[in-house]
Amino acid sequence: MIPVLECLVALPFALSAIVAMLRDGPRTRIAWIAASAPLAGLLILAWATPAILRGEVLQVSYPWLPQLGLNLTLRLDGFAWLFAMLVLAIGALVVMYARYYLSRQDSAVRFLSFLLLFMGSMLGLVVAGNLLLLSMFWELTSISSFLLIGFWSQQKEAREGARMALVITGGGGLALLGGVLLIGRIVGSYELEVVLASGALLRAHPWYPWALMLVLGGVFTKSAQFPLHFWLPHAMAAPTPVSAYLHSATMVKAGVFLLARLHPALAGSELFFYTVSGIGAITLLLGAWHAIFQHDLKGVLAYSTISHLGLITMLFGLSTPMAVVAGVFHILNHAIFKASLFMAAGIVDHEAGTRDIRKLGGLRRLMPFTSALAIIASLSMAGIPLLNGFLSKEMFFAVALDAPDSEPMRIVTGLAALLAGILGVAYSLRFVYETFLGTGPRDLDTTPHEPPRWMKIPVEILVLLCVAVGLAPALTVAPVLDTGARAILGDAMPAYSLAIWHGFNLPLAMSALGVVFGVALYRVLDRVLDLHAINSRPTGRDAFWRNLELLFVFGNRVSEALANNSLQRSLLMLVLAAVVVAGIPAWSEGLPLSLTGNQPLPLLGWMVWLVMMGAALGALRLYRQRLLAVIVLGAAGTMLSLTFVLLSAPDLALTQLLVEMVTLVLLMLAMNYLPDRSTVEPGRLRQWRDGAIAVAAGLGLAILAYAVMTQPADTVAGEILARAQPEGYGRNVVNVILVDFRGFDTFGEITVFAIAALVVHACLRRARMAPEKRIEGGHVQLPVPADLAQILFPLTLTVSIFLFLRGHNAPGGGFIAGLVLAVPLLMQYVIQGVASVESRFGFDYVRCIGVGLVVAVASGLASLLFGVPFLTSGHLDLHLPLIGQVPLASAMGFDTGVYLVVFGGAMLMLSMLGTIKGSRRKDAQRHALDPDARSPQTGGRA
Repeated sequence: MIPVLECLVALPFALSAIVAMLRDGPRTRIAWIAASAPLAGLLILAWATPAILRGEVLQVSYPWLPQLGLNLTLRLDGFAWLFAMLVLAIGALVVMYARYYLSRQDSAVRFLSFLLLFMGSMLGLVVAGNLLLLSMFWELTSISSFLLIGFWSQQKEAREGARMALVITGGGGLALLGGVLLIGRIVGSYELEVVLASGALLRAHPWYPWALMLVLGGVFTKSAQFPLHFWLPHAMAAPTPVSAYLHSATMVKAGVFLLARLHPALAGSELFFYTVSGIGAITLLLGAWHAIFQHDLKGVLAYSTISHLGLITMLFGLSTPMAVVAGVFHILNHAIFKASLFMAAGIVDHEAGTRDIRKLGGLRRLMPFTSALAIIASLSMAGIPLLNGFLSKEMFFAVALDAPDSEPMRIVTGLAALLAGILGVAYSLRFVYETFLGTGPRDLDTTPHEPPRWMKIPVEILVLLCVAVGLAPALTVAPVLDTGARAILGDAMPAYSLAIWHGFNLPLAMSALGVVFGVALYRVLDRVLDLHAINSRPTGRDAFWRNLELLFVFGNRVSEALANNSLQRSLLMLVLAAVVVAGIPAWSEGLPLSLTGNQPLPLLGWMVWLVMMGAALGALRLYRQRLLAVIVLGAAGTMLSLTFVLLSAPDLALTQLLVEMVTLVLLMLAMNYLPDRSTVEPGRLRQWRDGAIAVAAGLGLAILAYAVMTQPADTVAGEILARAQPEGYGRNVVNVILVDFRGFDTFGEITVFAIAALVVHACLRRARMAPEKRIEGGHVQLPVPADLAQILFPLTLTVSIFLFLRGHNAPGGGFIAGLVLAVPLLMQYVIQGVASVESRFGFDYVRCIGVGLVVAVASGLASLLFGVPFLTSGHLDLHLPLIGQVPLASAMGFDTGVYLVVFGGAMLMLSMLGTIKGSRRKDAQRHALDPDARSPQTGGRA
């Protein structure tokens, strides 16, 4: 069977990786490659449409971490099908639009790669059938939207908008995760199908209010509900294709999607009713009111989006079956007209050079076709008859007049709906009149004109849908709406009619009043207040940055009070915390100590142990002479490697030895920015204190290690030894543990290692300077010939590949092989300098890390295709001519990812550290002569 749902989610991610590896070239070719992901996804949805329209639910599930209740479950029902169709269809149009919108200076490869990552994250969220999986995709949407909003990183507004969006939605994501965990504990499962069927159990539980509030925290932050709505207008610093996509079918719609998805489980209580409908109503009116006073075209549309999101939230809060149908209907209609409006605003900006409506006006004469499209979409947003927005607005009025609970509640919701209709007409009229009608334009640097033909096609398609749905809803949208709403309501699906004319009734009268009073409100505000002279203050933004600054100040004060910017004090507290955390359980429960060791220590072992102890004590004695201390510590590390050899752990010995070599280079590079000698430690009391803590920590760790090593052999170790060959297909038990039994831990470790390397790169990439440019007197004559490193590299590469290939059955593996390959390059950096090596080698370490992570993930996901958990190993024996039998384990693919990440990460960190500007040695020497001097960079002493 073809993995349909798997391909639907995987395609955007795969194309994102492919596009990212392309070079910026012909825009049309890159755009077609990117557009193939949503187009292929639409074909998959078309294949699934007959089954979905029959009411079937397509679902696949793979065990991922079943012990934690996390399964890779993908579930496509009618509502997910409707939302996926929006994500893919509008995504394809946005890709086409972006092809002509981006300037020559903008990287189409980077932009479209981020866009596809965003699309895949949203698709994964939509079809996720497990709440933990949904939370993961939820966070991916926040991260990918951060990259898109901050695409123009050279602009301060883009950076601030991206940070604000990430902080707000990321915080909401943490709240959502807490709510999901509570729901899972209450229901007993994180599977969406089980949760949706357990609404009564969930609402009756004492934890229900907490779970509901946490989930709503995620919903309200993502969908920009009051009082956390302020981040959305500042996300307008993103390119217009991003704004069109983010506001119509993705990101902000994720919140209302989740609200609708969990509606059967969470709705039905007074807490849900009053909280959701109340917040939705406030957001509806607040967003509409602020939209009237915006001078930026995208600002008007951003606040109108906030208002419409409040409308949808209010509908789901009312919770009647008809309210749910109206909410789903408006999700669909809003996506169509809002995407077209943002694209039209982008065309105006692209061709007129500004989005300030105070400088625009009269564009109907210069851009007649674009003006007609934008006016039709604006009329749909205002809810004018014969357009799709009118149908869902009229349904909203009817639902508001039939609100549950009481007559006063119906009056309140009816008045709120009428006021929202009036405000919606007012801001829509301002958008149209002051941009395309009236007088102008004024003070433009260029003469506006129509855009390229293909740039208008996405807008034309969307506007045509606005008209088609408005004129013939029963033929165009009725089956789609019925399928999407029925997936939420089930048997509670109400009877309704989608038609242009329902006779003279109260909702129609409210629509008419909304138009009349909306036009009047705009005219009165414009004449009395002079809208051009009003500058609305972004109070939410100011409060956000003020609170964030206060948080940083508080953190700095706590840090200064605890650590005083002193590395020694930070290490002191870290060691103390470790002693306390490890000592409490050891004291309360005891350690299983056996005074009789299982393995006697031979004479060679005693000698190695004595040398290691002597080196450790020597480093303690010589710590002020930094170079000697590093050499003595290297001797201790070498003796530790020999100890691993003595204990029959060659993998650990080889790893330790390579780590010592790389660490030695790291310390030597760090010493380049430090004085030759460290400062004198003040006070004997402090020395006794530090000595006592060090003895306690060292003695505790020694006791713990001894307790572990003297345990009986027939525990976990015996089981792993027995299962390594038959289940992991490897004789090297250590490697089998790393890439199979605990492969998920290893994947987490290489991910953290990759992040650490990228953080070092981000911090130091603007401070690069070749060492030979910093050392006075030119190059230093080294006793090692420069050609030696070049000779060593191919030999070491051969050894590295050999260790990698044998790692599953003999000492070696990806981690060791990656470090082995890094050593000769480090020698070249030290001997020949960075500029010389990188001019010939030209290796992109960042891309190497990315490829390694992709390979590791792909090899892990491949096991899911065979119905086994993530990263489960498989085995294959190949019989090749002349070579014979070649055993292959699928874990080699994961080990390849480890190999690339370790090599790329180690080289990236060490090469960056070796080339920073830093303080000159003479500055460090001067500071060493005055140990009491307080450096502005390092702060005070411990």
